[in-house]
Amino acid sequence: MTQLHANCVAFDGQGILLRGPSGSGKSDLSLRLVSRGAQLVSDDRTDISLKDGLLLASAPQTLAGLIEIRGMGIVAGMAHCRHAEIRVIVDLVEPGTNDIIERMPDPATETLHGIDVPVWKVNAFETSAPEKIETALAVATGKMRIVS
Repeated sequence: MTQLHANCVAFDGQGILLRGPSGSGKSDLSLRLVSRGAQLVSDDRTDISLKDGLLLASAPQTLAGLIEIRGMGIVAGMAHCRHAEIRVIVDLVEPGTNDIIERMPDPATETLHGIDVPVWKVNAFETSAPEKIETALAVATGKMRIVS
């Protein structure tokens, strides 16, 4: 098992790993995705494991079902699930940094525990961030496709 500094949310068991430094919007974006029907898997720390050929995300036991909301504190009681299959990784890009989101990037992947996972860059604070992430998940699961 590996532990990452990341959040994970899931739509119907299909996980989206949200990575980024502190303040990049992981929890804020997780909240917005939960309001759109996702379930929280983990906040801030995510355990990654391989089981029966599936790449799974889960929360460390002491953090399960908890989310830190900046300006409020740690909150319990949010819709959450125990684990999800990681289908896409979203690297959060902070506004004003030198990290540029390409207009039409080449497909990127990252290998975790021997499984290739698509990777996309998103600015968490853009209004369209939840829609972009749901689209990335739809592409990763074959419901949509990128036209070259």
